[in-house]
Amino acid sequence: MKSLFASLLLAAAAPAFSAPVDLVTLYKDLHAHPELSFQETRSAGILAAEARAAGFEVTEKVGRTGVVAVLKNGKGPTLLIRADMDGLPVKEATGLPYGSTAMGSYGDGPMTPVMHACGHDIHMSVWVGTARWLAENRKAWRGTVVMVGQPAEEGGGGARAMIADGLFTRFPKPDYALALHDSSGIPAGTVSVPPFRALSISTSMDMVVKGIGGHGAYPASTKDPVALAGRIITALQTIVSRENDPFKPAVITVGSIHGGTKHNIIPDEVKLQLTIRSYDPKQQQRLLDGIARVAKGQAIAAGLPEALMPVISHTGYGVPTLNDPALAARIKTQFEAKLGKARVVDLDPSMASEDFQYFGLEAKAPSVIFWLGGVAQAQWDAAQKGGPAIPSLHNSGWAPDPAPTIATGVESMAAAATLLLPAK
Repeated sequence: MKSLFASLLLAAAAPAFSAPVDLVTLYKDLHAHPELSFQETRSAGILAAEARAAGFEVTEKVGRTGVVAVLKNGKGPTLLIRADMDGLPVKEATGLPYGSTAMGSYGDGPMTPVMHACGHDIHMSVWVGTARWLAENRKAWRGTVVMVGQPAEEGGGGARAMIADGLFTRFPKPDYALALHDSSGIPAGTVSVPPFRALSISTSMDMVVKGIGGHGAYPASTKDPVALAGRIITALQTIVSRENDPFKPAVITVGSIHGGTKHNIIPDEVKLQLTIRSYDPKQQQRLLDGIARVAKGQAIAAGLPEALMPVISHTGYGVPTLNDPALAARIKTQFEAKLGKARVVDLDPSMASEDFQYFGLEAKAPSVIFWLGGVAQAQWDAAQKGGPAIPSLHNSGWAPDPAPTIATGVESMAAAATLLLPAK
């Protein structure tokens, strides 16, 4: 079989781990034009056009803004390959010439800068490169490929929206499901396959901390919700440090706090937004119950009446992203054979979260998501020697090294596809 990677090179003299110029150009365009969840019309249009040009049968607006591209190539299994498309409400600070200046809003909310701070632009570029490779190398595989451009991964509703819109009734139902995600924890040119636990459960929580407002000069006549919110935030940390089994990872993060309008006014309420993460649904419920208990206890300690207890709402906590162990082991072996063992590294499970798991669960198909290194080698080497820290995903400074990251993404995804859709 023709080398998977050779088809990515511009010419024989091209350096190792180089993506075609047009894929890098595509990436830069996608990076410069991010769109928020369920608003990915431009991105979806690009994926749809690229898949049609490669010979796929394409359907748009699946699950609102999703794309489904199908390529049938004889008898064989059906493989779903997913890329997510949405950006984040983050103001970019990379200083890149193709950095985003886009603005957007969720519904009627305020306008905010938007950035691909999680690498979904990389995912889409790899998706396009993989679709092209599969179309151009049909002798290397047999079966059906269902390429999914998923909206709203960041909001957690995109996968279920596509499923509800008939993803597995209108289109071929997969025997396997694959996805990748860029990583700031390994250098570009490398990959990592979680053997089982990949990503955590995630619950988004909103909490309204109530009080009795008044003049900032007369705090004794008020019940200050700002001070109460501060005590709640501090007390919440003891749920993980003193109530949680240390062998079961858990995270409680307060990501947003808003309250008050002016220096000398004590407000009537403060709003908090939290993310809660674990790998066990029962543990997740214990964390949620603990947060409610701590918040109410602190409010009681502050002397608030029952009518002014904190008000809490949250999303359902979903499921962890767990790779099928047997399939993960096969894919890791394939990567070691095709990419070389030095380029396949091990990582601990992540406390980040995904909704990719819903595809495999709904289809009752083994699924695997793997990590794609995105850090420029020079940046990686400098950090290992005590230099500047590498920005994490969701950080305004996160900037993958596009050429080697995209090339390795296509190389690895094509290798996994040919493993699961063998020519003979």
